[in-house]
Formats: sequence, C-alpha cells, structure tokens
Amino acid sequence: MRALIKAISYYLPAGELTNEDINRDFPEWSIEKIADKTGVFSRHIADANVCSSDLGIESAKKLFEEHNINKSEIDFILFCTQSPDYFFPASACIIQDKLGIPTTAGALDFNLGCSGFVYGLGLAKGLIESGEAKNVLLITADTFSKVMHPKDKSVRTIIGDGAASTLISASETGSLGPFIFGTDGKGAEKLILKAGGFRLPKSDETGVDKVDEFGNITNENSMYMNGAEVFNFTLKTVPELVNNLFAKSGLSDEQIDLYIFHQANKYILDLVRKKLKLPEEKFYIFISNCGNTVSSTIPIALWNAIKERKVKAGSRIMVVGFGVGLSWAAGIVNI
Repeated sequence: MRALIKAISYYLPAGELTNEDINRDFPEWSIEKIADKTGVFSRHIADANVCSSDLGIESAKKLFEEHNINKSEIDFILFCTQSPDYFFPASACIIQDKLGIPTTAGALDFNLGCSGFVYGLGLAKGLIESGEAKNVLLITADTFSKVMHPKDKSVRTIIGDGAASTLISASETGSLGPFIFGTDGKGAEKLILKAGGFRLPKSDETGVDKVDEFGNITNENSMYMNGAEVFNFTLKTVPELVNNLFAKSGLSDEQIDLYIFHQANKYILDLVRKKLKLPEEKFYIFISNCGNTVSSTIPIALWNAIKERKVKAGSRIMVVGFGVGLSWAAGIVNI
C-alpha cells in the first residue's frame, strides 16, 4: 500500500491582531508598510486559556465533520507543536482522549516548527508503507502568541496562532514523496525560546528586557528571531533544497502543478520564487488573513488551494518547509 493525503481541515481562533492594532503599538510602522513587508493584514490569536492541543482538537473535529471521517478508524496520531500543554505527558495523548479516538491508536508529539508538516508527512508515510498504520492523523498546532514579547515587532507583525489536521491513509493510488530533510543545529540560536526548559529555567534575570541590534525589544522568556540571519538561511538553503528534490524525484518544473512553501512572509517567498525562476501562477501564497502559523502554514494553504480549484485530482504539488532548528524539508504530494 501507498500513503495518500485523504483530507485536510484547519482551525483559527476567533481573536485577531490587525495591522491597525500593530500600528497603534508601533506608530513608526504604518499599516501600509506592515502589509507591504509581510503580506499580512491580520493574524488570529488564541485566548490566554487556550492551548495548542485545544486548537488541534478543534481542527480535528472539523476534519471528521467536513469529510465524514470515522474517528474509530484512526490508528496513529502525530502531533507537531513547539508550544505543548506540558513537558509531559505528550499532548497527543490528551488529544486522543478528548477526541475519543480508540486506545489502540499510537500517539506521539514531535517538536518542530516551520518544517514540521513536511516532516510529519514523511513520518506518516513510513508508518503506512511499513504496514504499521492505515490511517494517520497528523495535527499541527501552535500558540506562539503566548511567547511573543509585546514590544517585538519582528515577530508580532508576522506570526499568528492556528492548527490544521491532515488525514494520511493507505491507498493503492496517489503517493507521498520522495522527501528530502536537513538540519543545521549551529543556527539554533537564530530562532529560539531560551528560558523555560532545564537548560535555562525562568528567573528574574531571564525576564529582563533587551534591545537587539534591530531595535526589537525582547527577553529570554520570549521567542527571539534574528530576522537577518533567518532571511540569509532561507535564501541560501531553500533554492538548493528545491533543486535537490527535482534531482531526487526526476521531475522538472513542467511536471509540478503547484508549489506550496512554508508561508514565512510574502517578501521572502517572492525572493525565493524569483531566485528559483518558478512561474508566479504556480506559486501559491495564502498568508494575508492568518499570518505565519508555523507548522500549519502549508496545510492551511493547501486546503485553500483546493478550495480555489488550483489543485484537483491528479495534481502534483511540491511542499517545502524551512525555519526554526535550523531545519528544512521538501517533498512531492500527489493528490
């Protein structure tokens, strides 16, 4: 049997952070400038008492309802998040119970961000094509708003909360892959939440505000992004990743119907597309009203591409994730 994406649904919390809101906090950033630099007009923000697992559960409920999926047939849950409910147990265990998925299902968390969806597809493919599972529920969810410093415009202008659920099933038609994965831990501190784990517990010292070289205010209790270094990493790594996937798959641009990259921000995506000389009409961007939802950007974009009929039965899509880790992954999805 082969692995196939059978269905996708996603969920965004009701709260919103608009460009008008950000402009009030940062008057030097006009509404027009924010939109021009990021491609984002609004982001969805979870309430203080809402966790990533809550968003993931809501996206899974939508998946079951919208696609008439019998949850009793789920035999593995993969939960991708970098903002879990607890250190332990795994949030996937909590999700299994709250969704009423059978106790015969396996469940695990994996800690990845912007490349997480593509990694999850690779893990699901392995479970299915090895015969260990028939229906894998891949949930991606994050609430990065909880760890963003309110005065750090480098992240507040871009990132929103959200979740997506993807059902990957055994099938005789369709396929996932091949995939390419990569990691460079030397860049770990370029995008990091330093305090709160065992390496650096939270303390009075970790909560002291600092101004970075770009004028953004943050502290070690909040996420930090070196935007210039992440930008350079993206422009260097992603074109090479895409070309390596072309070589591994034996495919050319003419054989790809649509490209869906991690929706980091529109400015970076446009530069990467131009560097790769990919046709604009085949390069899908969906970020304006949800922002960068970390590991959920690709499935959210894919759902909307299907809705807009840019993807249909028989389409071949290249999905590319890159970011925190530093980590990257790309693969071919046949619908």
